[in-house]
Parts: sequence; structure tokens; C-alpha cells
Amino acid sequence: MPSLNALRAFSALSETGSYTKAGELLNVTHAAVMQQIKALEAFFDVQLAARSGRGIALTDEGRMLARDLEAGFRQIGHGVEALTNLQDARPLHVTMSPVFAVKWLMPRLNDFQSHQPEVTLLLNPSGKIVDLDKDGMDVAIRYSRLEALPKDANILLVLDLVVVGTPKLVSGVKTTSPADLVHLPWLMELGTREVPDWFDRHGVKLDRPLMISQMPGNLIMDAVKRSDGITYTARQWVHEEIQSGELVELFPEENVGVFFIHTRPGDERPPVRKFANWLRSQSNQS
Repeated sequence: MPSLNALRAFSALSETGSYTKAGELLNVTHAAVMQQIKALEAFFDVQLAARSGRGIALTDEGRMLARDLEAGFRQIGHGVEALTNLQDARPLHVTMSPVFAVKWLMPRLNDFQSHQPEVTLLLNPSGKIVDLDKDGMDVAIRYSRLEALPKDANILLVLDLVVVGTPKLVSGVKTTSPADLVHLPWLMELGTREVPDWFDRHGVKLDRPLMISQMPGNLIMDAVKRSDGITYTARQWVHEEIQSGELVELFPEENVGVFFIHTRPGDERPPVRKFANWLRSQSNQS
């Protein structure tokens, strides 16, 4: 078989009737097209095209090859289009933490589905950081402390972080410093180290193991409201409960928690772009 580039160059020449226009079609110089045609003629040992006035005329052999190439490249185009449509139609796999899914994403999904009904979402709430390629995910909504945020991260939300508990649990407990919370029961999302890391950042030296119950993030707030323990969370997730007095906030930190959008490098498929753009639009509204 001759070079596919040479065949494509000849097909472009037969389509345009000009070395210059063929080069423009292929985004190469006309000299490059001429070189490819010469290589093709040398391969077949026949002349395929000749100058005719200001244009190019195909020989009988050239017209025969051009006809078959047109059919071949058209079939290739159909195959590429079919596979592209298949990829666009498959569900978009999205991973995020359970608490983010419950508190932020799920209440907004109806808007996305009404505007992009052709995109099917498959959500995978998990406290673990998954590998997009190995785990078959398309989009990850990930969390980071601001100081540890990856360079060039596609920021979605910046949040205030607080410790919260019921008045019943924290009343009567001295809360003048983070060390005062060592002896209280804590609730923490599976797969994270949020509570030990919180004490480390505040320079607290532990004199005993922490009382931590780990569970999926979407179960934590119900347990907090039952006074099963205190937790470290985003103020925006519990704003109404704090305002009503149902929960008490302790040691607030402003603008330190970040959720960001992570996709595979160079993944420009329409469903991925649509979902990422929609996420950013919802972030701007909130």
C-alpha cells in the first residue's frame, strides 16, 4: 500500500483541481502536495495528473483512482462519525463525594436534564479519589484545601469550613480552643482524614485516640442532628441549621475549602464540555 498521506493528498487534488487549494484543504503547502503526488506516481509507475491550462487534469488512471479513493474516504468518514456518535451517546460517568452529591449536585440536576436531555449521567458518589482511566470515569468533582489546590485547577466552589454540633452535645463544653474538642465524639466521611488533619493544622497534640465514627458523607448530617457527634463540614451545607439554632458552629474558617472539576487531559467530547460548562454556570448562580 502507498502512503495514506499520499492517497489523501491525491484525493484532495482531484476534489479541488489545484495544488494550492488541495494544500489549503489539508493545511499543508502546495509543494508538499506536489511531493506526495510524485511519490504516488512513482509507486504506481503511472502519471496520475497533468497541468491543463491554469488547472490540473487527471489522467484516465488518475480518474479511476480518484473515484475509488472518494468512496473509500467517504466510508472512513461514516465509520468515524458512527463511533463519535456512539461515544457521545454513552452515559457520562461522574464521581464526587456523597455529601457534595446530596447537598449541591442533586438539587440542581433537574436543570441540567431539562437543558441537556441527550446526555445521560451515571453518578458514582464515593469518598475515595478514583483514577478516571482505571475506574472508567469521565468527570470527577474533587475536594482540596485551598493551600493544596493543584495548579491550574478548574475551580467550581470555594467554601467556608466549620465544626458543627447540636446545642445539646456542645452545651456545657468549653470551646475556647480546638483542643477542647478532643474528648467529643466525631463523625467523619469514609475514605478521608478530615478530623485528624483538622487537629494537626491547629497544632493539637492528642493525649488519647480520637472518638471517630466513619460513614458515607450523605449520612453524617442526620447523625449530627441526633447528637451522635460533631463534624467538620462546609458552612454552606448547614447554613439553614446554623441560622435556626439547630446546630452550633465552632472555629469557622473562611474560603479554605475548594471543589474543582477534573477531566482527562484533552477530553473535548461534547457531553463532557456540556456538563462542565453547566457546573460552572450553577456555581456562578450560587
